[in-house]
Amino acid sequence: MAGIEQFGRSGRLAGFVLSGFLAMGGTDALSAEFSSDEVALKTDVLADGLDHPWSVEVLPDGAYIVSERPGRLRIIRDGAISEPIEGLPDLFVGGQGGLLDIAIPSNFSQSRQFYFTASIPMTGGQGTALFSAVLSEDEAQLENVEKLFEMNKGTQTGHHFGSRIALADNGDIFLTLGERGDGERAQDLGDYAGAVIHLKADGTPYPAVEFTRGAMGLPGMWSKGHRNPQGIDIDPETGRIVVVEHGARGGDEINFPQQGKNYGWPVISYGRHYSGAKIGKGTEAEGYEQPYYYWDPSIAPGALAVYHGEMFPEWEGDFLVTALKFQLLSRLERGPDGAVQKEEHLFADAFGRLRDVKVAPDGAVLLLTDESDGELIRVSRQGD
Repeated sequence: MAGIEQFGRSGRLAGFVLSGFLAMGGTDALSAEFSSDEVALKTDVLADGLDHPWSVEVLPDGAYIVSERPGRLRIIRDGAISEPIEGLPDLFVGGQGGLLDIAIPSNFSQSRQFYFTASIPMTGGQGTALFSAVLSEDEAQLENVEKLFEMNKGTQTGHHFGSRIALADNGDIFLTLGERGDGERAQDLGDYAGAVIHLKADGTPYPAVEFTRGAMGLPGMWSKGHRNPQGIDIDPETGRIVVVEHGARGGDEINFPQQGKNYGWPVISYGRHYSGAKIGKGTEAEGYEQPYYYWDPSIAPGALAVYHGEMFPEWEGDFLVTALKFQLLSRLERGPDGAVQKEEHLFADAFGRLRDVKVAPDGAVLLLTDESDGELIRVSRQGD
């Protein structure tokens, strides 16, 4: 579609390339300095006391809107955290479910409309849904809340909901959905679970496309064979979609999903089941795409951002991936051919589980910690 370029695997790397990390201390408890391979870094805690924050976006006036998984949406402005915004729909809150991602379209200043995802009660249990809403002028209320899309099968499990949103330049929506803990659903073309979904700006699914061996997917189904993709971005320079997803015991993957392609879960994987048993047919099989990059052991990726900004020209085009289990930010340095040349680990064990990562308009990097006393953290250059 317009604004979306597709390409296959450009490289693959197992394991870690560890880089130096050093906490230098700071002027107070809210600031700290860190070394990295390319640049000296400073972190500032912009807000704390958040309850398992899941997603952050920057509003046009520089304030932040943050979702908390237990079902609260807040505005952070000048360090002050608002009361919860009223008007959210009924949610399923439990396990990994609740209020999840937020995405702000480019016309927000005029429309005040934005998107969010959540797990909701539905027939058979619960599943993931995409909503649009309008933020009231006083920022106290959601108006015109509309459910645009939902999974077609609910189940009782409380994990693997996905879900992240990426907005293309033409307004199209790309949405990631987990397989809800049932790997076979990721291979069922009659089930939206374990898929990347392609929608128009109003939530209308694009027509169904053909997958491998002539089988048709559901309307809006872009790619299949994903386990629990909790990170998605669109490279601002190339227009390519990038997704990061959880593996089992190893096998976390980055993929560039292409329309009508199958990314293998649970037929192929570079990880193993938690029992240690082999997954499916091994690491490759005909008709299934190879990952661009994978981790073994698993880092439990929380989100992904393609870096493009003025503050860190050294990182231009690199991938930033938050890690929940390993409690760090992974920077994947990419060469001229797009392949990963090095992995650098930043902030290891400094802040706890890192859930979200976003590039702010000024090029700073924003992080959210997935903790009961969660923080919004700004990463900048020392001396900025």
